Amino acid sequence: MPVGCFCHKYNTVGSMLLSWKKHDWVGNIRGDVLAGLVVALALIPEAIAFSIIAGVDPKVGLYASFCIAVVIALVGGRPGMISAATGAMALLMVTLVKEHGLQYLFAATLLTGVLQIIAGYLKLGELMRFVARSVVTGFVNALAILIFMAQLPELINVTWHVYAMTIAGLGIIYLFPYLNKTIPSPLVTILLMTGVYIVLDLDIRTVGDMGQLPDTLPVFLFPDIPLNFETLSIIFPYSAAMAVVGLLESLMTATIVDDFTDTTSDKNRECKGQGIANIVSGLFGGMAGCAMIGQSVINVKSGGRGRLSTFIAGIVLLTMVVFLSDWVSQIPMAALVAVMIMVSIGTFNWESIKSFRSNSLSSNVVMLATVIVVVWTHNLAYGVLVGVLLASLFFANKVSHFMYVEKSYDEATDTRTYHVNGQVFFNSADKFVEQFDFKEAVAKVVIDLHRAHFWDISAVYALDKTVIKFRREGSEVELIGLNEASETIIDRFGVHDKPEEIEKVLGGH
Repeated sequence: MPVGCFCHKYNTVGSMLLSWKKHDWVGNIRGDVLAGLVVALALIPEAIAFSIIAGVDPKVGLYASFCIAVVIALVGGRPGMISAATGAMALLMVTLVKEHGLQYLFAATLLTGVLQIIAGYLKLGELMRFVARSVVTGFVNALAILIFMAQLPELINVTWHVYAMTIAGLGIIYLFPYLNKTIPSPLVTILLMTGVYIVLDLDIRTVGDMGQLPDTLPVFLFPDIPLNFETLSIIFPYSAAMAVVGLLESLMTATIVDDFTDTTSDKNRECKGQGIANIVSGLFGGMAGCAMIGQSVINVKSGGRGRLSTFIAGIVLLTMVVFLSDWVSQIPMAALVAVMIMVSIGTFNWESIKSFRSNSLSSNVVMLATVIVVVWTHNLAYGVLVGVLLASLFFANKVSHFMYVEKSYDEATDTRTYHVNGQVFFNSADKFVEQFDFKEAVAKVVIDLHRAHFWDISAVYALDKTVIKFRREGSEVELIGLNEASETIIDRFGVHDKPEEIEKVLGGH
């Protein structure tokens, strides 16, 4: 290649990278900054609540949310997605903190990050391709329900002022955009409701009632624990669980944000980014976290699209809790409840209800099973696992129905030809064998496999069984039309041409 062409190509690639970075950071400054402010305000009570769930000081969750949000903005694979301390991760830490203390939690957080980085390099993000759309829909609907349920404690056994402020907050959220679409209505709601609370001096719960806000910046620290195999044996089970749940929730959230923004994301980069963010969190006194669908939806609905929105959310969060704690502590929980109810309504896939009748039974079962398991267990991993397993089983069953065999007979040569069509695997192997008439007395049997594919050992076993049975009935058997992939697996595992192995296959019968 001429030097001039090479330089031109190099400069073009460099320009594309620079424009991509510029678009992510300064392509939507006003929208990203305003959305980041809203997200930061919504993150504070949740970070405190998750810290309480995990049994640690509120500053652990707040420091984690700051570190993870800032770092993931720089290295994550999904611009505009919010990552911080989460309830799903907090639940996995309870026993570790109770039995071994805070230092072991920091160590487990570091190991979680390492495992997630390894997952990124192993390209495990590609596994999202195996998650069916009905599973994603069930995941979204379950999270919407959980987000709404999480607000109920703030609405039970409270004064009428709380209900009035919540309703007023929802009114502002949905009506203000008709007056002004530039300023996010959730931000207006929080500011106005806080002003009303201060002026009227209402006796209602505020952010300050949830826990003590930190008054210092996070400092670098390394876990003060012995570095030996015993420590590893203690933290590894927790780290592995947090790594899996964190990546699962992050990748699912990335898929949802992809749909909301009609853009794509780099799932493997997101795995690595989550790992780096958790390592930084553990080194600055924070716990492990992952992507948050609720805050991500708030960000997108408020106009956030780029990395700047996530970065602003982290920076503003820390600034407010450390330097503006007196003001932040006066934010009424009713205002934040209104915002989160808006998030749950916006997150729920209402189209899945409208199209329930038109969808296939299997899709509806998968979606409902995912919703029920997630809501029942409050464990996202269990729900997605059940959904993926059911979707796989339904798919295998559906594909097996497309396997069939056509027959033809040539009297001149006394030859029966079986034309096999479709996929032969564990679920269709028995059906494959049932298509043949072993008692028919013919001189030759031809099994035409031009339009068939053999996928696994069960399929190979079925073919072996068919060939051997025909031979025992005195017919000559010929296989034709095997494609290269099927021939490879049959040559490797098939025994119909290996006399010494035949008895093992048929069990001596």
